[in-house]
Amino acid sequence: MSGHSKWANIKHRKAAQDAKKGAAYQRLTKNIIAAAKAGGGDPSANFQLKVAIDRAKEGNVPMDNIERAVKRGSGSLEGVTYEDVTYEGYGPGGVAVMVETSTDNRNRTAPEIRSLFSKTGGAIGELGCVAWNFERRGIVTVTGKGIDADELLSVAAEAGAGDLNEDEEGFEIITDPSDLSAVASAIRDAGYVVGNAEVSLEPKTTVQVRTKAEAEKLLSMIDRFEEHDDVQNVYSNFEIPDEILAALN
Repeated sequence: MSGHSKWANIKHRKAAQDAKKGAAYQRLTKNIIAAAKAGGGDPSANFQLKVAIDRAKEGNVPMDNIERAVKRGSGSLEGVTYEDVTYEGYGPGGVAVMVETSTDNRNRTAPEIRSLFSKTGGAIGELGCVAWNFERRGIVTVTGKGIDADELLSVAAEAGAGDLNEDEEGFEIITDPSDLSAVASAIRDAGYVVGNAEVSLEPKTTVQVRTKAEAEKLLSMIDRFEEHDDVQNVYSNFEIPDEILAALN
């Protein structure tokens, strides 16, 4: 079992902040689009999509919006063709940033993302400039009290998972992206509560944030990108210590 995942903790706390700001609605819809892109539009065959739809329903996202998000992600939305484009660059303090987009007009999206990099104190870079520092992983989050870590890891490993992280929110199961659906299904079938299942880009090396002001600037940068309609996911390699995170909250 590996150690505490700092970036995961940042993402979890940020998600809670987003919910308070009313941004959760948009995030839930984007999760559906990403899940449908990754594994198709049938939730019975795509566990990641099933989890995303369940979470959207819990967040009171209307069914019309859910269905449209599934169609957009699976490429079955009539009259519109979307392509996935990833932009790379640097944020304040030289942190690495990966921005995944889904756009029906690359000529519109590219200059807007370039502008956001500039406005948030960073700069867009060439293809591959920071991608080397990230690896794609499947992440299954498990919530609940009194969970035996060894038993959970045993169930997950039997389904193909590679590792397990623990924090105050629960557990993260790390898998190969191709095993994500099978691992998440096995964990739920064993009686655990699956909070989320997603494919994520995790940084290999991180940059330590030293002040509250620096943390606020970096999180504001992530917010600005995520507010863009075409942006599906934003990843970075900054690490905020727990004491600074607590001060932010």
